[in-house]
Amino acid sequence: MKRMCVSLFLTCLMALTACSQTKDQDVFDRYFVDKTMRIDYFHVGDAKEEIVTLDQVYEYGIWAGSLQNLIDLFNNGRYYAKIYDLSSGELIFSKGFDSYFGEYKTTGKALDGINRTYHETMLIPYPKNKIKFTLEVRNRENELQPFFSQEIDPASVDVKKDPLIQGVKVYELRKNGHPHDKVDVAIIAEGYTQQEEEKLQQDFHRFAEVFFSPEPYKSYGDRFNVYGVFKPSEESGCDEPRMGVFKNTAIGSTFNSLGSERYLLTENNRALRDTAAHVPYDALYIMVNHKRYGGGGIYNLYCTFTADNQWYRYLFLHEFGHSFTGLGDEYYTSSVAYNDFYPRGVEPTEPNITALLDPDNLKWKAYVSEGISIPTPWEKEDFDKMDLAYQKIRTEINDKIAQMKRNNAPQDEIAKTERESEKLSRDHANKVDAYLAKSRYNGKVGAFEGAGYSAQGLYRPMLDCLMFTKGDKPFCKVCEMAVIRIIRFYSE
Repeated sequence: MKRMCVSLFLTCLMALTACSQTKDQDVFDRYFVDKTMRIDYFHVGDAKEEIVTLDQVYEYGIWAGSLQNLIDLFNNGRYYAKIYDLSSGELIFSKGFDSYFGEYKTTGKALDGINRTYHETMLIPYPKNKIKFTLEVRNRENELQPFFSQEIDPASVDVKKDPLIQGVKVYELRKNGHPHDKVDVAIIAEGYTQQEEEKLQQDFHRFAEVFFSPEPYKSYGDRFNVYGVFKPSEESGCDEPRMGVFKNTAIGSTFNSLGSERYLLTENNRALRDTAAHVPYDALYIMVNHKRYGGGGIYNLYCTFTADNQWYRYLFLHEFGHSFTGLGDEYYTSSVAYNDFYPRGVEPTEPNITALLDPDNLKWKAYVSEGISIPTPWEKEDFDKMDLAYQKIRTEINDKIAQMKRNNAPQDEIAKTERESEKLSRDHANKVDAYLAKSRYNGKVGAFEGAGYSAQGLYRPMLDCLMFTKGDKPFCKVCEMAVIRIIRFYSE
C-alpha cells in the first residue's frame, strides 16, 4: 500500500511538472520567437549616480536559454533586467546580474566623483511585439529600484541584422543536445595568435576536461554543451599595465583592472559579444593565453582565467563560480579595489555569504551540521596572522617583479624571481590546507566569520571551499547546491 501511495504521488508530481512546463512553454510561444535579441547599452556614472543610454539592438540566431524558465527568481545580483510586454504590461522575462560598472562604483575613484562609461549587453529571447526594457538596481538595503526604462520595437528598421564578424573559428568541445535544454558555455580564446592555434586546441580540450572533473559538474555533465571560440589576436598574451606591457589582442583583456594587481578583465564588451555571437551561449569564459596568476568573474557577465598558471584548475572553476552561480568570494585577507562592497547591516544576496542578521533563520539552515554553534568558533586568529604575513610578502615580491619588467631587467633574473613567487604561493597554500585540515570543524557546515573581503561581520558556510582558498578542492555543500540550482534552471 505504501509503495502504491508513493507511486501515485510521483505520478501526480510528474503530471503537475509537465503541466507547469507546458504553461511556461505557452508563455514563450505567445511572446517570443526562437531567436536572440542583443541589447547593447552604455552604463555611465560614479558612486552616487548612474544612468543608462541605449546603444544598439541586434537580431541573432537561436535562443540559447530555457523555454520554460523565463523569470529569474534567484534574487541575486546587483542589477535586474526585466522585460515587459508593452500592451499587456506582463513581466515576460527577467535576469539578475552584476556588471563592470557595478564594481567600479564601489572604488575610490567612483567615490571621488569620477565618472566612467562601460558598454554592457543583455541577451533576451526575441520578442514578437513591442516590449519595455527595464533595469533595476539595488539600494543600500538591497532593495531593487527601477532606474532605466525604454520601449523597444522588434520590428524596427533600427534593429541590426548584420552578418557575424569574419575570421572566427568554432570548436565543438562537448555537445549533448539542443541549446534550449542544456547549459551552453562558450570559452572565448584571448591572446592566441594564428600561429598558436595548435596550443589553443590543446588548451580548449584541457579545460573542457577540467570543467567536468569536480562535482557537481561531473554528475551533471550531460546537461552541458561547450564551445571553443577563436578569433586570432595580433599578439600573444594580454596587457600588464604595471609591467609596462601592452598587447594587441582580440578582446583587449588586461591585468590591473580597477587597480587590482591580479584582476584580469576586458572593457571591450562589443568585441567580446561580436566574437561570442558565433555560438549560442548561457555563460561566457575568457581563456587568456598567459602564465601569470590572474582572473575575474562577474555574475551573469563573464569570467576570465589565465591558461598556464600553476593554479589554472582553481582559477577556471573559482571564477566560474562567480559568473555562473553568483557565488561570493569567501576570502578576506587579500587586498581588493572595493570600498564598502557589502554594506554593514545588510544581508548579501550571494548564496554563500551571510551577515548573520537572523541566526535562527540562516540562509543555508537546511545544511547546517547537527549540534554546531551559530556563529561557529574556529581557529581564526592564528589563521589571520599566517595569511596576512603571506599577503605582505606576496605584495612585495609582485611589486619587485613589476619594477624589474618596467626597468627591462635581464630575463633570467625576472624568471628567477617569478619562480620564487610561484614557490611562495605553493608553499603557503599547502600550509593553509594543513592548518585547516586539523580543525575540529573541518567538513562541518556552520557560519564561520570571515568572508566577502571582510574579516568581521560576514560569514561563510564551511571552513574551507573552492571559493575560500586556492587549491584543487571541492565546493562546500552550500556552494555545490547553489551551482546545481543554476544548472537545473538553464537545462529544464
